[in-house]
Amino acid sequence: MSKKLGAEFFGTFWLVFGGCGSAVLAAGFPHLGIGFVGVALAFGLTVLTMAYAVGGISGGHFNPAVSLGLAVAGRFSWAELIPYWIAQVLGGIIAAAVLYIIATGQPGFEVGSFAANGYGDLSPGHYSLLSAAVIEIVLTAGFLIVIIGATSKTAPAGFGPLAIGLALTLIHLVAIPVTNTSVNPARSTAVALFAQTDALGQLWLFWVAPLVGGALGALIWKALIEPRE
Repeated sequence: MSKKLGAEFFGTFWLVFGGCGSAVLAAGFPHLGIGFVGVALAFGLTVLTMAYAVGGISGGHFNPAVSLGLAVAGRFSWAELIPYWIAQVLGGIIAAAVLYIIATGQPGFEVGSFAANGYGDLSPGHYSLLSAAVIEIVLTAGFLIVIIGATSKTAPAGFGPLAIGLALTLIHLVAIPVTNTSVNPARSTAVALFAQTDALGQLWLFWVAPLVGGALGALIWKALIEPRE
């Protein structure tokens, strides 16, 4: 169990450090940075690379919503759910702390939102609470369907991490303007702790919506898509 939790800790660390780090350090630097397309790709690459690296140890969740969805789908033990959540949140927080130390070493750096998620005034496109909730639920549900399907016995062997990484890239391409893309409570919690906005006040949504979406995606898979014997 300790190896599984260590893998989830490091995998989530890599996701937050690489994905949020690309947003904080590289998205607009110096004037023509990687942009939101580059940030979306960075998030996808973090999951893809860690799924191949440690997925064989822990299953490669790196996300409380994924762990919940897999438990609902019968792919993961309910008894391990809370320990996984703790490891994922701690890994994300340590990554955000390291990123904060690096970023604030630049003269004149302004912490601002620090890649946090939000709705209303904290949404990149000033989208409403309802818009943020719907997109987070829908995209997390879709993410779980991809994850469960890509790792099923009927899927081509060895390509699961590639499909999952590309799905997360697509999710970010769609949702960055709306919520700055969460679909992952651990990722949202980690950077909200360091943001100089009301990100902590809005953090509840980025737990509730992804968890609802993760469970919904698992139920959709089980009811409509799961291959029958």
